[in-house]
Amino acid sequence: MIRIKRTTSENPDFSSLIELLDKDLWNRYPETQQNFIAFNLIKLDANVVVAYDDDDPVGCGCFRVTENERIVEIKRMYVKAEKRGKGIAKAILMELEAWALEEGKIGAELETGINSPEAIALYKKLGYEQIANYGPYVNNKDSICMRKDLSKKSS
Repeated sequence: MIRIKRTTSENPDFSSLIELLDKDLWNRYPETQQNFIAFNLIKLDANVVVAYDDDDPVGCGCFRVTENERIVEIKRMYVKAEKRGKGIAKAILMELEAWALEEGKIGAELETGINSPEAIALYKKLGYEQIANYGPYVNNKDSICMRKDLSKKSS
């Protein structure tokens, strides 16, 4: 059974999953990934969740508050390859959204890449809409930025 744990960026399971995520991103975006290392660093104040299958950490995600303090940016979403297709990413994202709502946030935004069709499909299914690329992703042909009004229900 999958359980989702709220934690911090200091969680060692989160750190080990991030290492796997970074390897996956280097495989998907070998020519541009080096441009995003600085933007993928997670500060200590990030809200982090880790998904566990029994005691095995199988997925993660986090959010940080943006300059518009009512909006969060979803970051570092990852599920181990052998655990994909089981609804874990959806559970992680829904937990992050619930946590953001509890903290009075009204929206979420994120960036994903064109070589991550499974992520794009999940975000669309859960009510995220493509927007103009923001911040460090402006003019990046490999990036897709999305936003969601958290007051709307998703399935």
